[in-house]
Formats: sequence, C-alpha cells, structure tokens
Amino acid sequence: MAEVVASEPCARILEVGVGTGLSLRLYPSSAEIWAIDLSREMLAKAALAPRSTSRIAFARMDAERLAFPDRSFDCVTAPYVLSVTPDPRRLLGEMVRVCRPGGRLIVLNHFRGAGIWTVAERLVSRWASRVGFRSTLREDIFGEMGITVESVSPVNMMGLSRLVVARRGFD
Repeated sequence: MAEVVASEPCARILEVGVGTGLSLRLYPSSAEIWAIDLSREMLAKAALAPRSTSRIAFARMDAERLAFPDRSFDCVTAPYVLSVTPDPRRLLGEMVRVCRPGGRLIVLNHFRGAGIWTVAERLVSRWASRVGFRSTLREDIFGEMGITVESVSPVNMMGLSRLVVARRGFD
C-alpha cells in the first residue's frame, strides 16, 4: 500500500484506520500525513511508531463521518478497515469526498472469494460477524459506487487480502 502511495505525487495523505501505525515509516518523507482511527488506544500506539516524517497529525475520528473538507487529500488509504466498519459504502463515499479529483484511493482488505479461502470464509462467516468482522465484502462494491478501479493485486498469505487501487474521477 505504501509503495503505491510513494509512486504517486502525494503531498497530502489521509490514512483511515491507522491502527498501530505500521505504514507510517513507509510513506514519502515529503508528505503531510493525517492518521485517523476510532480507537484512542490504537492512536496512542501509532503515535509511538517509527515514521518517515514529523509532519503527521493524529486524530480520533469516525471514518464514516470525516471532519475534513471536500478534496483535501491527494491520496486516501484504508488498510483493513472496510471489513470492520458498520457501513462500508458510507466509508468509501467519505474517502471519495475528501480525495481531490484525480487523486488515489488505496484499499487493502479481505474481500469475499479470495481463491482457496472461499470455503474457509463460508465456515467462519457466522462467527466473524460476532466479533465485528465482515467476511462477505465483495470487490464489486467499488463499481456499485461508481469508483473506477485501476488495479487489484492479491497480497499476503496466498492472496487472503487484496490491494485495490482506484483513482477519483474529475467531476
């Protein structure tokens, strides 16, 4: 995810769901970064994580109701957030809203039907929802919302997750 960001001219980056901050050391050192999470505990951990720049602001925020003006960021990333947010469509809509026209939307997530994992997904889906994880999310959510996907790449253990790279259109 961070490699894709580094390949783009991203002066302002928003990371939705920063978690422990593992990606903060991988972003371009010239960038201004906003790192948000709903969890105070995760934000505290992220604030201690190694980083590529001192130009990072941390904020506790609901990603489905971002407190940023329209078109604020060149690049918006969301690592492993769509499966745990109550309304993935609303979250994606907010990501599009705060991304500048022509900017990048980068989502790293588990999506339903990930190759050999399909059978396991069916077995665990009823329990996954009890812990707040949605194992039924499909990649076609992007197309349903009018978001043009540029690439989808399988990542990690035998393609369990996928990296989706999209570009916000010019209105």
